[in-house]
Formats: sequence, C-alpha cells, structure tokens
Amino acid sequence: MDDLYREYILEHYRNPQNYGTLTVEPTFEAEGQNPTCGDEIRVQLLVSDAGVVEQVRFTGQGCAISQASMSILSDEIIGKSLDDVAKMNRMDIVELLGIELTPVRLKCALLGLVVVKMGMHDHAGTAAPAGWEGVDEISWSGGT
Repeated sequence: MDDLYREYILEHYRNPQNYGTLTVEPTFEAEGQNPTCGDEIRVQLLVSDAGVVEQVRFTGQGCAISQASMSILSDEIIGKSLDDVAKMNRMDIVELLGIELTPVRLKCALLGLVVVKMGMHDHAGTAAPAGWEGVDEISWSGGT
C-alpha cells in the first residue's frame, strides 16, 4: 500500500496541481522555507467575501514531500472556509499523504500548511497561537 501512496506523492511532485501564480490580485500571499531540507514555498490565496478559498496557487522548490504536500493541500482547501483551513493540523496532512513520516520529513510535509496558516494570521492581523506546531522550525514572511 505504501508503494501506491509513494507513486501518488511522486505524481503530485512531477505534475503539481495549482502551480504558478494567480492572474488576479491575491487576497493574501506568504512564503516560507524549511532550513533543514532547503524547501521553499510561496502561496497565494484568493478568498471570497464570505471567507471561502476560491483559488490557490503556489510556487516553490524542494523535496518531493514538501512540493507534493503543497499540491495536495492546494486541491484540498479550494472551496473550504478559512475557519476550516485554520482547523487543519499535522494529522490532516499525514492522512492526505497516506504514508508515515519521520520527524524530519514531517517538517517538509507541513511547510505548505504552515505557510498558508501564517499568511492567514498575517492577513487577519492576528498572532499565531503560542507553541503552534511547526512555526519554530520554519521561517516565513507575509505578503499582501
């Protein structure tokens, strides 16, 4: 079964969904890096007035886990409310990927979610919760 999920991850790495930049002004954007592995992700979200994610685009480079995870996550959050996205956690990412991850690889897999959530906090003008998972290991910067 792991082989099936590994192929799924490699397919998203080779042919990422929602890769590129928005053709309209994003509601917000953010970028982050995982210095442990050298992964980089920049994400842009277009959010409706009702707080629903309408479009996601990302660019980046790095290992297959980080890039595939962001590709899979981008598909997953389109159509979700920002409140629902805010509730997502590490277990959601592990379930989406379908494989067990070492602690180092978990940081790679969480990079996209961390960048999306930090961008949400930056856009809303709120601080990330104290001790929020993944934030200490990942550097990020807000955009618009």
